[in-house]
Amino acid sequence: MAAYVIVDIEVHNPENYKDYLTKITPTVFACNGRYLVRGANAEVVSGNWQPKRLVVMEFPDLATANHWATCAEYAPIHALRTANATANMIIVEGSVDYTG
Repeated sequence: MAAYVIVDIEVHNPENYKDYLTKITPTVFACNGRYLVRGANAEVVSGNWQPKRLVVMEFPDLATANHWATCAEYAPIHALRTANATANMIIVEGSVDYTG
């Protein structure tokens, strides 16, 4: 079952953040992930959430999404994001529960 990484990012240092983008993109593809949304404008229709730079990635399963987000191999690249932006990130399993 697919899993989705959803990230709301506020970039503080745009020039250095470009380096992060260059390095992180191949890791998504290496984990058989794909970008569904990457930095598109968001329109708030309800609530107080004001997303800055929204990114949604799809991975084949929860284990792969967790690996991408937490593995030691990619930690130095994720540290570039942390150094140049503030991010809220969640991983959501792609199930649909119609039971209520």
